[in-house]
Amino acid sequence: MPEIKQPQREVQFKEKLLWTVVVLIIYLIMSNIPLYGVASTETADYYYWLRVILASQKGTLTELGIGPIVTAGLIMQLLLGSKIIKVDMSDPYDRSMFSGSQKVFAMFLTVLNIIAYLAGGAFGDLTIANATFVFLQLLFSGVIIILLDEILQKGWGIGSGVSLFIATGVAGQIFWNLFSFVEAGDGLGARGIVIAFFQSLTNPNIDTATLFFRPDRLPSLFGGITTLAIFLIIIWFESTKIEIPLAYKGYRGFKGKYPMKLLYVSNIPVILVNALYANFLFFGQIIAGPSSNFRNPGSNWFLNLIGTFETGTSGVATGSYLVPTGGLLYYFTPPQGLDQLIADPVRAIIYLGFFIFLCVMLGRVWVDVSGLAPKDIAQQIIDSGMQIPGFRSSDKIIERILKRYIPTLIILNGIIIAVMSFFADSLGALTSGTGLLIAIGIVHQYSESLAKEMAAMQYPGMRALLGMD
Repeated sequence: MPEIKQPQREVQFKEKLLWTVVVLIIYLIMSNIPLYGVASTETADYYYWLRVILASQKGTLTELGIGPIVTAGLIMQLLLGSKIIKVDMSDPYDRSMFSGSQKVFAMFLTVLNIIAYLAGGAFGDLTIANATFVFLQLLFSGVIIILLDEILQKGWGIGSGVSLFIATGVAGQIFWNLFSFVEAGDGLGARGIVIAFFQSLTNPNIDTATLFFRPDRLPSLFGGITTLAIFLIIIWFESTKIEIPLAYKGYRGFKGKYPMKLLYVSNIPVILVNALYANFLFFGQIIAGPSSNFRNPGSNWFLNLIGTFETGTSGVATGSYLVPTGGLLYYFTPPQGLDQLIADPVRAIIYLGFFIFLCVMLGRVWVDVSGLAPKDIAQQIIDSGMQIPGFRSSDKIIERILKRYIPTLIILNGIIIAVMSFFADSLGALTSGTGLLIAIGIVHQYSESLAKEMAAMQYPGMRALLGMD
């Protein structure tokens, strides 16, 4: 497998920033290059509901987005967390083998998704030559996306490619829903709610009151207020911390604090849960969709159990994507707006219950495999030459103290992000609730990473304490 080597020297902050911008520009260029040989772009969009979260664009080189990467990471972490595979993350060889296996698995999932796309007719009726050409385009672009993510993960840039691409996609969608000049319909003004609001002040045919709630999931003033409110709430949660006092063992009077955020695992569980949902929805639509080759009088009852869908002009559907209306997949999608929430509150309760449960469980798995467990944090504190005042300098003692807080923070993290995501979708935010939540967390993480990089650049001795070595 092709790979990006870790830097053998210290990469300066300006160079990291440059590589981060270069990676983003490459991804944006790929997102605007259409696939060559596609017969039709008017086919059903199987990933419509999750495009923003998967950082993908229909009919382009980024058709699959970061889906294979996130799914591979999710499955490998589940295998590691459940002890099905045993990996010593402190051993460089084991760590490299785990990383390499995850990359191979991501390539396997890329191939599997491409085949499923072609078999499901996502690109229309293709000749063998065109299908082969589309397959090769998506395969090579999948490799490039994996390597772009690896450039940042290996330390050449800041953060991760997955987070960067998601945040960019969400920001783009919010900007479009605020400032788009495309007409939404008679008496509704432009699609962009800011543009529509100013049009209502000068055009007597557009009633400002109608912009507060608009039909067909168009951006509305209420959705803009919801987006701003959730942004402020999540930033407050991200800034709320529990601080454990620390002191240097070798220097009297030098004290510090180890902060643990209320959102201890941040947005990672939401990304993992939605990667899981994305695969269920993707394969469910191919197997049980209206145009599925599996549908026949003998199997319809089973396929209807998986999911039933609407197309055309019914509900919010426009013919370009499928809307779940029944079956298991119906309960894997949140209510889109207050009207759907009020019409079927049972669906909302079931979806929210499953969402909270999965966010908590996958948050626990992530903590165990990502170096955020009490044992790992205790070792980091000891290695940085610090201890908790009043206690013996022992990683076991520090681990026991951390266990009073971390399990509770994981549960609170899962509940808060699941509930916020649910209400963002149900109240009509300017982007998907999960996408908005993820983007806010990513922006906050990037601000913290930039602050750490700048602090480490000015005070190199702080790198170990900041966890950057």
